[in-house]
Amino acid sequence: MTFGRDRLRELLDAVLDENNATLERMAQHAYASQWHFSRTFAVGTGESPVALRRRVMLERAAWQLRHGSSVTDAAFAAGYDSVEGFARAFVRAYGYPPSEAARVLGTGRRDPGAPAPVDHWAPAPVDHWLPAPNGVHFHPPTNLWVEEDGGRSTAPDYPAAEVLAQMVQHDLADTRYLLERATELDDDERDRIRFPGLVVLEWDGPEESVSRVLGNLVRAKEMWLASMAGADHPEDSDNGIDSLTVRFEDVAPRWVETIRDIHRRGAWGDVLIDALCDPPESFVLGGVVAHVLTFAAHRRQLARHMMRAVGLDVDHGDPLDWNRSSS
Repeated sequence: MTFGRDRLRELLDAVLDENNATLERMAQHAYASQWHFSRTFAVGTGESPVALRRRVMLERAAWQLRHGSSVTDAAFAAGYDSVEGFARAFVRAYGYPPSEAARVLGTGRRDPGAPAPVDHWAPAPVDHWLPAPNGVHFHPPTNLWVEEDGGRSTAPDYPAAEVLAQMVQHDLADTRYLLERATELDDDERDRIRFPGLVVLEWDGPEESVSRVLGNLVRAKEMWLASMAGADHPEDSDNGIDSLTVRFEDVAPRWVETIRDIHRRGAWGDVLIDALCDPPESFVLGGVVAHVLTFAAHRRQLARHMMRAVGLDVDHGDPLDWNRSSS
């Protein structure tokens, strides 16, 4: 990325200075009014000063967590007043809680004498990066990295990428909510047939109960990740609520990292050939993600209808409400 003027680089320094946690402090550092500072910075970087600082600090926190920092230390180092506020922001940005960051991002905590786990989805070296319109990222231990072409070479349509990120994160947050609400039902109510004969996708079989709908909601991501990794398709596992929750917490961060990797590489048009299909079929990666999100949204609403039939007062699953509550 070419900033063009040293003045804009000075503004960037003002945003990322450790002591400039507020817009007022940033503007004072740059000897400018808040309005002029914000406008000049946004024109030059495509991102507001506060948004860029928040994103880079979260990237730094993710890297610190990967290398052994506690969640509390990372939270306060990133400028958050509470661990809870930091955790909400981290989940919204990365799709999994900060307590899982070391495992998901590839950790150095594993015993060096132990055999390395088989992981077809090992993250890239810059796995702590978040989508950025300007290519500016945290680069350890204390530096910045500016991607070639401002980070747009692999993501030319940044607004579309932001919408996709919102959809992916909402899908996971909403699924987690429904799994939690399903614990309020006993086993018989979760397994009771509510919509006799209901089939969402013929290869998934009937989805007539809360258990079956939630099971396929989780299983779809497991199946597609296995296909992309060239691994065997997972068995149709136990749909008990405890088992489903464990499976979801395992697959959710891997799903997010996979989508981020596709986005980072600009691989939306890459073709997956699934040799486990008979006959083998080919799928465009962008289509796979759209497919999973489409039927996940459908199944989440089916689960809500079934839960309401039991008498549970569940929300509407509206992304607008989720956005407001997570801000």
